[in-house]
Amino acid sequence: MKIAVIGTGSWGKNLVRNFYELGVLKIVCDLEEDNLTKARERYPNLLTTSSLKDVIDDKEIDGIVIATPAHTHYEIAKQSLEAGHNVYVEKPLAQNVTEAKELHAIAENKNLTLMVGHLLLYHPAVNKLKQIIASGDLGTVRYVNSDRRNFTANHRKHSNVMWDLAPHDFSMMCYILNTEPEKIVNVRTWASSGDSIDVAHIDILFPNNIGGHIHNSWLDPQKQALLTVNGSRKTAVLNDTFKENKLEIYSRQEDGSLTVEKPVYSNDEPLRLECRHFLDCIEHKRKPTSDSVNGYQVVKYVETCQNFIH
Repeated sequence: MKIAVIGTGSWGKNLVRNFYELGVLKIVCDLEEDNLTKARERYPNLLTTSSLKDVIDDKEIDGIVIATPAHTHYEIAKQSLEAGHNVYVEKPLAQNVTEAKELHAIAENKNLTLMVGHLLLYHPAVNKLKQIIASGDLGTVRYVNSDRRNFTANHRKHSNVMWDLAPHDFSMMCYILNTEPEKIVNVRTWASSGDSIDVAHIDILFPNNIGGHIHNSWLDPQKQALLTVNGSRKTAVLNDTFKENKLEIYSRQEDGSLTVEKPVYSNDEPLRLECRHFLDCIEHKRKPTSDSVNGYQVVKYVETCQNFIH
């Protein structure tokens, strides 16, 4: 199997590393010559190009991995699919539901794999939490809160904090609850300078009266990736900034004290698991966990949030 990676920047370089170590990476494409030079120096015998056409026209390529800026995802994915390539595109799949639907239709008509990089669906701690919720150990889920923050000094011209961070939260919440939101209740945003939204608060209603909240920020120098799931019996806390014991389960005893459980899960790198999943889906014609339907749904939720502020 031969894979190409388009975009080798801050996140793309991680995909390059994984697919190279999996023994399937043939070529990388980037407009920045410095990025290509670094790739050649680190990975012997790796082909590089600054021409998208070189990759699209290569009939030996089985899958194209797209890690370019979000506003380019739709056009590059469309060209790749129309040329007959399986595609893995980083989130979001597109920047509106019309484009997301079109990409899904092309992939379906050509019987190609179209997978979206919703990384947290492959995270061992997230999957352990999903199992715990399904087992009923937390009791009835009542509220889910996701707090995702980082420090983005240079605000992105073609995006905002919701398009950048909320796809992680929406995809993870829907996955662990095994359901879709009934309604986006309210959206509050803040632009610290100009028109670039860099803080967002999103209130969500899930079926069975489960409340949800997403907080995204580009203004916090202390990175945060914290998910809390409140149940009628116990509360789960998943802190992805921790190196170990990311997942803890809290329960209050009759004497008022708190008991903390630390579930065991694998230490496999989520991105490595995601990359292997893409290869497996191509080889065996399986539907990805984060398929184009999942990608479309997340785009729909974020676009709905965007409509609140127009």
